[in-house]
Amino acid sequence: MPERIKVSFEFFPPKNGDMESQLWDSITRLAPFQPDFVSVTYGAGGSTKQPTLNTVGRIASETALAPAAHLTCVGSDKAAVDAVAREFQALGVNHFVALRGDPPEGVGAAYQPHPGGYANGAELVAGLRAISDFEVSVSAYPERHPESPDFATDIDMLKRKVDAGATRAITQFFFDNDVYERYVERVRRAGIYVPIVPGILPIHNFTQVARFSKLCGASIPNWLARRFDGLEKDPETRALIAAAIAAEQVNDLVERGIDDFHFYTMNRAQLVYAICHLLGLRGVDADAAVGAAA
Repeated sequence: MPERIKVSFEFFPPKNGDMESQLWDSITRLAPFQPDFVSVTYGAGGSTKQPTLNTVGRIASETALAPAAHLTCVGSDKAAVDAVAREFQALGVNHFVALRGDPPEGVGAAYQPHPGGYANGAELVAGLRAISDFEVSVSAYPERHPESPDFATDIDMLKRKVDAGATRAITQFFFDNDVYERYVERVRRAGIYVPIVPGILPIHNFTQVARFSKLCGASIPNWLARRFDGLEKDPETRALIAAAIAAEQVNDLVERGIDDFHFYTMNRAQLVYAICHLLGLRGVDADAAVGAAA
């Protein structure tokens, strides 16, 4: 087992007061694991710009956590995207998760670059690095992006993002670790040597995950679907099954030598907390982790 397991957590900006409370409860619950960073998503075309800025600002000012801001180039010209990046920078953000982003119509809709905007993730990475020496994470797709005609095209885009200055790639969620391992082998053969951090999605709602997986090109193994069969009206058992599946996945990845994990929390801490505990992580004092940064 690796000497030190590293984790990071993704959150999304809340839409109302109840969701704000749930988000902050989740941050408070997970902060003692001392994640490398916590990221906050950014809606298509900047649709969540202010909530994302508010959330990132609160993390930066009220906790000792290192915030990373998602940033997309959908629906905006370069000047507007650069201005948003500088707004985040003013809040103390030095790490971006740079994404082309999904069209405003949603996953699966045709993407049209904004006139005068960044055409793709590689151009966005270059734009961010021109502003400052930011740490920049980008996306990677073990089963390739649904718009990519083949793996060669997909991995070429990843290489362009890395050549532009990306320092880390975080994968889309997957449930078959062999798929991830084969992908990393392809990436290394292409001369890409940045960390390829597995993105882990605990399954809170199997029906929703299965529906979204079809849109974004992530496969659901038959064995996984069978585990949730017949549990549509049994949320307690579903939660236990979900925890077991995620624990099996991360423990298998640890046995394969993986020591860095990015969790898509969906602003819910319980399953992620359990998985981190199973990984051997033990939290520091919660007040110290969530207390105001020095």
